[in-house]
This record gives sequence, C-alpha cells and structure tokens, in this order.
Amino acid sequence: MRVLVVNAGSSSLKLSVVGADEEVRWSQTIPVEADVWDERRVRGALEEMGPVDAVGHRVVHGGEEFTAPVRLDQAVVDRLRELGSLAPLHQPKSLAGIEAIDRVLPRVPAVACFDTAFHTTIGPEAHTYAVPGEWREKYAVRRYGFHGLSHAYASRRIGEWTGAERVVVAHLGAGASLSAVLAGRSVDTTMGFTPLEGLVMATRSGSVDPGLVLWLHQHAGVPVDRIAWSLEHASGLSALAGGADMRQVLERESAGDERAVLAVGVYLHRLRALVASMAASLGGLDALVFTGGVGENSVEVRRRCAQGLGFLGVEVDEGVNAKVSGEGEIGVPGSRVRTWVVESREDVEIVRGVRQVLG
Repeated sequence: MRVLVVNAGSSSLKLSVVGADEEVRWSQTIPVEADVWDERRVRGALEEMGPVDAVGHRVVHGGEEFTAPVRLDQAVVDRLRELGSLAPLHQPKSLAGIEAIDRVLPRVPAVACFDTAFHTTIGPEAHTYAVPGEWREKYAVRRYGFHGLSHAYASRRIGEWTGAERVVVAHLGAGASLSAVLAGRSVDTTMGFTPLEGLVMATRSGSVDPGLVLWLHQHAGVPVDRIAWSLEHASGLSALAGGADMRQVLERESAGDERAVLAVGVYLHRLRALVASMAASLGGLDALVFTGGVGENSVEVRRRCAQGLGFLGVEVDEGVNAKVSGEGEIGVPGSRVRTWVVESREDVEIVRGVRQVLG
C-alpha cells in the first residue's frame, strides 16, 4: 500500500509518499499563506508523486472523542471543525489540508490520525486539573497532550528493541514535550490542555504561573490576544536568548553570551526536572529516548540533560553520544537506564494508522 502522508503546518503543507517498506518514496513541501492552499501547486505535486492507495492526515486535536485513527467522511470533518476551539492555531490548518487534498483526490480513501490519541490512555489522576467542575464538564477542560504520533512511534521502537516497559520519551524540537509510557501506553505527558504547557520551547513559554497571565491583563493592561500571541510566538528560547534555533543558542553560549547562557540553563533545568517527574509517574525508569530535531541532533543537549539525571540511573557514553548518527543507543553499557536516540517518524505512525483503519 502506497500512502500519501499529509502534514499541514503553520507555514507549509508537507506531503510524502510512504511505501509498504515504510521508506519515503517521494516528498514535497508547499508553502502556504493565511491558511489558503494553492490548489494548482497541490494538484501539480500530486500528479508528480504517482498513484497512491490511501491518504493519511496528521490532525492535532481529536478531543475526547477520537481516540484512534478514523476514516474521514463529511460527518467526521464537521466534528473536527467543532473541535477547532480546542486548538484554534492548529485545527484550521489540518482541516484546510484535508479539504485541499480531497478536492484533488476525491476517490482515494483518507484517514485522520491524531496527535492527542496516544495520550487518551492517561488516567484521571494525571489528566484532571483541580479546577471547578463546571469548567471540566462544560468546556472539556483536561490534559490532552500532544506530539502523540512521535511519542507512540519512539516508545514502540524502544519496546521492540529492548523490551523496556518504563520509558520516558523526550520529543525535543521547536515544540517539545515528554511522555511517560508504561508497557506501550501513555500514562503522563507534559503538554496539557494546549501545547503551551510543560517544557521551554523555541518560541513557546512552557508552563507559567496562571496568576501571571491574570496579573498582566488585570493590572498591566496587556490585552488577552497580545498575551496569547506572546506566549505562543515570542517566548521560550526566542525570548530568553533572542533566537529560537538551539544550534545558534548553544554556539553563543559557548562564546560566553549571557542571554544564551541563561536560556540554555533554563531550558535544561526544566527538561531535567520534568524527565524526573515523568519517571516518578512510572515508578522508575528503564529507558530514556531522545527524538525530534533537537533530541536527534544536539549532542550537547543530550549530554547535559543526562548529567543531571544520574540519580535515576541515566549514564551517557560521551564518545558514542558524539558520534551517533540517525538512531542508536548512547548509554553506558550496563547502566541501569538504557538511553537511546530514535528518529522521529510520525509518517510511519500515520501509515500504521491508515492500515489499521483500511486493512
């Protein structure tokens, strides 16, 4: 089965064709402006890729309703549109991608695969916020978690390779989150009702005191939309270091740039603390996995994260860590916790979802 994988992001439409061997056979990225896809370019790209048997769409939010991949029809699309308020920055882009591809390939079956689905196994003690019941019942306020496709793939790979049952996955990229995975099931994660909670990210703040948000609005007079935009687009590494690219921030840190030194210190402090909290959710740790753009490529972030986690049994072989390419184990042989780098393959997880639905 040849599957077209569609990932509709904030500034581009990423298309790839994955074959039966899970290898990418073709890929192309189409820029987008204001959530409007250039249908002529989409059609031209899809003509270039050759025939496909099915389409798999990455959809950020499935709410409490969509806990597994689902075949797309008009009723599902309408329901996803209703869930848009839970992810106003992401859901419209996913829907625009679904509609754009459907206009070009109307007879090819399509499946939606959700970033939130992997985390629907989290228990109430972990997903419930201690807020008024009306908010939880009327507005579906709870921890949802995101990056589920990446977390699912990485934890499954480690389970297959090592048999480890208590796994913490660190998906570190422009967006970043951790998951605690017990025997293949997510039991905790750092992102919450929105993708803003948890780790420091490229331009997102990660967790902040909600009282700070209220104070900024009520006492400093900062408009709510300005606060929302700033927490999403003007915080994180960008706010602390003046740049969102971890490679450049680390270079500046090594040169003694004070803003970069602070940014990396804050980033690693939050990362180590939350890895430990995920391990606590599991009652211990068998494997730590780094994935995502930063997790796969930053030797320094992996090394310094591990340095603060020795009390959990994490030990990284610095020579192996510096040389690993693609995927591989970077832990010291015989250490209590096995530490790995795994390539992020959300496309493979989407293809698995498509096959699960279509058979």
